[in-house]
Amino acid sequence: MSQQLEGKRVAILATDGFEESELAVPQSTLRGDGVEVHVIAPNKDGIRAWNKGEWSETYDVDVALDQAKAADYHALVLPGGVINPDKLRVNETALEFVNAFFQAGKPVAAICHGPWTLINAGVVEGRKMTSYPSVRKDLENAGALWEDSEVVVDQGLVTSRKPDDLDAFCKRLAEELAEGRHDGQHA
Repeated sequence: MSQQLEGKRVAILATDGFEESELAVPQSTLRGDGVEVHVIAPNKDGIRAWNKGEWSETYDVDVALDQAKAADYHALVLPGGVINPDKLRVNETALEFVNAFFQAGKPVAAICHGPWTLINAGVVEGRKMTSYPSVRKDLENAGALWEDSEVVVDQGLVTSRKPDDLDAFCKRLAEELAEGRHDGQHA
């Protein structure tokens, strides 16, 4: 698999309050497979993680959101946490960035509360997805077909429920990234 991923670039879009493992594990896993990973955030000064109900480490930001271009990446990862996606889903630049991946048919992976951003980007209607249980009704009200599974994949859209699902999430993200463009992935 790692040979198929060499030369690929993945953006992780996050801001303060992201669930630490949901950024750190995909970042580490993808880098271990030879993927170049950039953390994208509204502010280039660094973003602070949330870990088990407490503030944690500050993570470096590689590219400020207003400088990031979806065309420079092969896939997008949206970590959860409650604070992070709640901030991103009202940021028009973030929504445009997310939407550009769907328009280009590129893989997008969201975990936990991360699908909140996808709802506001207008890309979940008719899609099979999962999420943290408290996001279920939001997804269903936006037209998604929700299921309680550790990982759900629908034409390049990878979703998982919680940090316990990270192994399956990362495995399926890598598979979708290796496959490349998905015609069923659309805005």
